Amino acid sequence: MKSPIVIGLENVTLRVRDTFLLPGTNWQINKGQHWAILGPNGAGKTSLVKALSGEVPVVKGKIHFPPASTADNRTGYVSFEQHQRLIAREEDRNESRYFSGHLNTVTTVFETLIESCTDPGSSAIDVEQVASKLQIEYLLERGIQAISTGEMRKIQIARMMINSPQILILDEPFDGLDRHSRNDLARIIEDLMDGTRTVILVTHRQREILPKISHVLALREREVIFQGRKEDVLTPSLMERLYPSCPNLALTLPARADRRKDVTRAIAEILVFMKNVTVKYENTTVLDKVNWKMKAGENWAILGPNGCGKTTLLNVVAADNPQAYANEIYLFGKRRGSGESIWDIKRRIGMISSEFQIRYRKPITAFEVVLSGFFDSVGLYRHSTSEQREIAEQWLEMLGIANKSDRIFNQLSYGEQRMILLVRSMVKLPQILILDEPCQGLDPVNRQRILDAIDVIGNYSETNLIYVTHYSHEIPGCMTHMLRFEKTTAGRYQASSGRINNFL
Repeated sequence: MKSPIVIGLENVTLRVRDTFLLPGTNWQINKGQHWAILGPNGAGKTSLVKALSGEVPVVKGKIHFPPASTADNRTGYVSFEQHQRLIAREEDRNESRYFSGHLNTVTTVFETLIESCTDPGSSAIDVEQVASKLQIEYLLERGIQAISTGEMRKIQIARMMINSPQILILDEPFDGLDRHSRNDLARIIEDLMDGTRTVILVTHRQREILPKISHVLALREREVIFQGRKEDVLTPSLMERLYPSCPNLALTLPARADRRKDVTRAIAEILVFMKNVTVKYENTTVLDKVNWKMKAGENWAILGPNGCGKTTLLNVVAADNPQAYANEIYLFGKRRGSGESIWDIKRRIGMISSEFQIRYRKPITAFEVVLSGFFDSVGLYRHSTSEQREIAEQWLEMLGIANKSDRIFNQLSYGEQRMILLVRSMVKLPQILILDEPCQGLDPVNRQRILDAIDVIGNYSETNLIYVTHYSHEIPGCMTHMLRFEKTTAGRYQASSGRINNFL
């Protein structure tokens, strides 16, 4: 007996603004099947799963759902865009609080989960049960804006689970998670793959396709190129067709940037110095007596589990955390709080991170986003010079993404945005470039392209790198030192540092 159909796409064509994609697509998911969707950046993966949840219009053909399903209980969706919407909503609320005098009010994780309930019968008990299953009870009273990327993934899954949808759509759920958290989340997702639900997993990493995934759909250039049982389609020949090998780009730095690090200066100049730095939020210690020194000429890799304080440390360096003034911290030889301007610091620092990408929601062209890096602004509000425009064009050419220049930034895929923001962070030739999970959301080809570019920047420019990752095999060869956070027996995180060959 044939299994009932959970979703059926019949000769479907989608439209995203003025672009038609996935023309004439036919796809059927039967009960008991769980699917992975693969494809390069910009192939249409997210648009496809958004169509299943009703967020992208179908202009031809039809999507069939079971007769008993409703829009409220049909699909649950976890994605970067959803994360972005949650933060944008909280920023709007903060603006209202500012004008109403409620400056110390925040939306907690618990309140966010309660607000997500579509079933009137759901209660605080349901929220607590889901939080217990995902092991996020400790986050319930924390403000939603004080959540790391990895923690937010679990919160998004909790929001989805509370409403018990029939179809669970997970768009890159493992991005931003450390190895232990990835394993925990994989177990949770596999537990959800029971006879009552269907899971659709969107990923760029073949190793993240879970054992219980039964089928795979592959997209390239906004078309389905193959689909079928996992064991039939995950073959070397089809993977090569999906992610064809491309010749290595001649990664040559723009003329202004091509200057080798001055080792003599490296001995003398200390860029970052921290002594017993401690950062607390109410009763939670995020950084605990961290000591760290970074000199010119050094490139640092920072490793550690989710919640250990890596992002807080980066925000301290980037002058985005006010608790820096309560600690002994020196940036570029000046103690924080000694009268230096925040903009003087930011002028010498470039940064790319998930948190920054979430905040960059301006409907301007990708080229204008790159130009905004000269002025450290979110959006472009000043006229650029011809020299600045030429430099921006050279960096875009270097990474092979000059063809994205005229596209509207917030209409690009997550991975395409990531690459544009990396170029933005480099155009002003910062003395320190902070790369917080720069490969997040990138397909294998673009991931390698970015890693190669980082290696060139780290070896052949005067820019000093701070590189954060959860994947030790993605640490570029130009890294000279490592700062690693590890959990102590007392339950806190302790930082150790030194030359990278002492750790790997």
